Amino acid sequence: MWRAAAELAQAGQPGALATVARTRGSTPVPAGAKMLVGPDGWLAGSIGGGCVEAEVIAAALAAQGARRPAILTHHLNADLAGDVGLSCGGTVDVFVEPLVTDPAYVAALQAAAGAAPGIVRTATDWSHGPTKTFQPNARAARGAQAATITRDRRFVIERLLPAPRVLVFGAGHVGAAIAGAALAAGFRVVVVDDRPDFADPARFPPGIVVLAASPADALARGRLGPSDAVVVATRGHRHDAEILALVAASPAGYVGMLGSRRKKIVVTKALAGAGLPGNALARVRVPIGLPIGAITPEEIAVSVVAELVQWRRETL
Repeated sequence: MWRAAAELAQAGQPGALATVARTRGSTPVPAGAKMLVGPDGWLAGSIGGGCVEAEVIAAALAAQGARRPAILTHHLNADLAGDVGLSCGGTVDVFVEPLVTDPAYVAALQAAAGAAPGIVRTATDWSHGPTKTFQPNARAARGAQAATITRDRRFVIERLLPAPRVLVFGAGHVGAAIAGAALAAGFRVVVVDDRPDFADPARFPPGIVVLAASPADALARGRLGPSDAVVVATRGHRHDAEILALVAASPAGYVGMLGSRRKKIVVTKALAGAGLPGNALARVRVPIGLPIGAITPEEIAVSVVAELVQWRRETL
């Protein structure tokens, strides 16, 4: 979203960015949700649908013409929520800003599109020109509101953190399906397979990093952390065990292996015999995925990514 906004602004294309800047009570989307309104009514993202989104689109078009931002406040009482099909009854403030070619403004959008955590600060009054800055901040807190409006309503503050990363070991049919579903759900995705014909970027959607490498070589490229999830979906027990030996005791927040409970017993018994600590093996999830009766690769991918979303929402 940030990258698309930066490209439109830099090209001088008409557009506006809408951000849910503050919420109170029950609302359809959280603070920080975004919608980009581009040329000819082109849309990306969503700030909740229904009457709110329709009014925001109208405000975005007005902001494009006036080249000034605006804050819209919606009070979604129960009657209105029912009329438009929204399960909500709170208040939402939406900040709508036109995309402009100002170099500092474009630079802030481009910086926000990067992978570094940071704080975006946008002035709500552009009487003296647009003001938007990005400040790198490694301590941008997880769990805090992704966006807020300062008490004096002079600035919208956004806290940006990289999306959690999913490393999928195994680029077979199931691994590829999991990778695609995880990307669609908003994760950063890396696929690793030591077979070049399987680890072919042409087999995957744009945006997925594909590595033709051994597990050890792939893991040597970057440390695992609490916001990383490891999904082991290789072609056999031996390969699975090799990867678990490398990641079970790592700081990764999620470690799971495709397979049955019996497979877990066989693999973990072998690893325990090789000296891997029992507490590291106990945290490995097998089988992975929510129990929805999945059979096909695509169904399995849905169940696994649903569990990954649950992990992300409950722990990060």
